[in-house]
Amino acid sequence: MRQTPEPRRVAPVAAARTPVAEGERKLFVLDTNVLMHDPSSLFRFAEHDVFVPMMTLEELDNHKRGMSEVSRNARQVSRTLDELIAQGESTIDEGIALASLGNRDAAGRLFFQTRMIEAELPGSLPVGKADNQILGVVKALQKESPARQVVLVSKDINMRIKARALGLPAEDYRNDQVLEDTDLLYSGLLALPPDFWDRHGKGVESWQQAGSTFYRISGPLVPSMMINQFVYLDGEMPLVAQVKELNGRTAVLQTLRDFAHHKNAVWGIVARNREQNFALNLLMHPDIDFVSLLGQAGTGKTLLALAAGLSQVIEAKRFTEIIMTRATVPVGDDIGYLPGTEEEKMQPWMGALEDNLEVLNQGDRAAGEWGRSATSDLIRTRVKVKALSFMRGRTFINKFLIIDEAQNLTPKQMKTLITRAGPGTKVVCLGNIAQIDTPYLTEGSSGLTYVVDRFKGWAHSGHVTLQRGERSRLADFAGEAL
Repeated sequence: MRQTPEPRRVAPVAAARTPVAEGERKLFVLDTNVLMHDPSSLFRFAEHDVFVPMMTLEELDNHKRGMSEVSRNARQVSRTLDELIAQGESTIDEGIALASLGNRDAAGRLFFQTRMIEAELPGSLPVGKADNQILGVVKALQKESPARQVVLVSKDINMRIKARALGLPAEDYRNDQVLEDTDLLYSGLLALPPDFWDRHGKGVESWQQAGSTFYRISGPLVPSMMINQFVYLDGEMPLVAQVKELNGRTAVLQTLRDFAHHKNAVWGIVARNREQNFALNLLMHPDIDFVSLLGQAGTGKTLLALAAGLSQVIEAKRFTEIIMTRATVPVGDDIGYLPGTEEEKMQPWMGALEDNLEVLNQGDRAAGEWGRSATSDLIRTRVKVKALSFMRGRTFINKFLIIDEAQNLTPKQMKTLITRAGPGTKVVCLGNIAQIDTPYLTEGSSGLTYVVDRFKGWAHSGHVTLQRGERSRLADFAGEAL
């Protein structure tokens, strides 16, 4: 059993039950950032042992004060370590069974640094630096147990580089990876093969209901489909539909509402491409509670979400108001140093909101300047900006909640936000996993990747990856040429 995930898709470390001989058990030395990134990482190494250097404990102590996510994680790790020591049947020198807290998946033992360890490191490395002291511990452990593999686990790239330069094995902590290869991330789209009708057209059952056409198909393509996935086919007999039912090798497809037509405009906005039409079908559907939209800058994620929100808040009155929040980088830090109310403090982070509201307010040119001014005032009374830092303990009822820049959230923060949804609330997550600014988050471990993968196939959720930018020909050319 090893700490690294299986190829392609990551599986929980505890999935394998193959016994590991005593001599084959690895000793994983944890850097502080691993514990602060995932407080449960102690239990993610299956049958192998875990070693916590004294400097790691010292750094945890330095980070435990404060209200940030890092501080909360540091306190949680300290509580877990205290419970392990209190409930452990053996002494610290002998190693504490990680399963003593009832975690059967963790069959290894936890060791602490209980004495001074001196290791020979290059003179160019400052002795007082915490990273170098941890490297010294790894080198000393490797020297003391040459027959055993000692591995440093760190989220810090430079730390791993220094370790390898010193001849020390080092790995990234990969148990938090939802997908090892983000090319496998669910896109929400499925292109049908050109011979689709030749294979499935004979004997296809179709019927009309509530203005939509339904098709019942069967065949080898059905098992690869997901509920609420969009399928499309170009050619002489085009098809654009959504998977509504799956039953073994049989699926029911429903044709979509055409939001590219001006008669179906949403707050004056029409879909400019196929993916935008898919996104509006999800955003406007009353039975879809969770929508995630991925795409590069300029694909229209925020504009579509706001247009759908305003239409359902002001016109359809399905929701009472729009609540918009986003990750302020660094995520979760106090924004009290900015003057004003909560919304005024969030304004520097909400440039995209202001830009898109301006576009939406220009839709009805016949209303004149006074009409647009009145509409602008009405819109601003229905759009609330909330800080991510103050979401704990809240419950949103009949709200249209938009989470912008969601790629900068951890899976834990994403869970905290989505579980705020009360009855009648719709949650929309927007982001681009290629633009992650949060330290130690990657495309594979982002909270946005996490929710896209976990919600796929649920009957009340949908996802679309927007492909085409719609800002301007200048922006399109710059994206390709620069």
